[in-house]
Amino acid sequence: MSESHSQTPPATLSHLDSDGDIHMVDVSAKTATTRQACASGYVRFPADIYAQIKDADGMTKKGSITQTAHIAGIMAAKRTHDLIPLCHPLPLDKIGLTFSYEDAGHAIAVTATVKVTHKTGVEMEALTAVSVACLTLYDMTKALSHDIIIDNIRLVTKTGGKSDYQQPST
Repeated sequence: MSESHSQTPPATLSHLDSDGDIHMVDVSAKTATTRQACASGYVRFPADIYAQIKDADGMTKKGSITQTAHIAGIMAAKRTHDLIPLCHPLPLDKIGLTFSYEDAGHAIAVTATVKVTHKTGVEMEALTAVSVACLTLYDMTKALSHDIIIDNIRLVTKTGGKSDYQQPST
């Protein structure tokens, strides 16, 4: 005897119509709600370069690497719709970035939280903020080494809208 399992229909890509043509998602019928997304990523350095950066509290000849990356991340979140073709321009309510030294991985962890009250979410804005902040850290420190790795950029959480999301624990 076989068990009957309900089948979930396959997910559809929201930016493709039934003919497979690309379009911007129509959010006009959605309700504006408070939506928030958090993303994170890491910039990993060779051990000696990491120690040098941490000992200098992130100060280089170019200035504070985290302060510069912070501003870059905020600017990037605000301009996500200019970078990602099908993103809606959004009046963001809040953009926050944090930077922390992770000694075990010789890394600077970057986290971005973006909030909006609107008809669509802010996952792409949070991911863009983290990505550009990480790239800025690379740019600010590449004179010290090119053996720098940007990795593990990911969505951590999203709330509001049709569904919430929490990155599974590893």
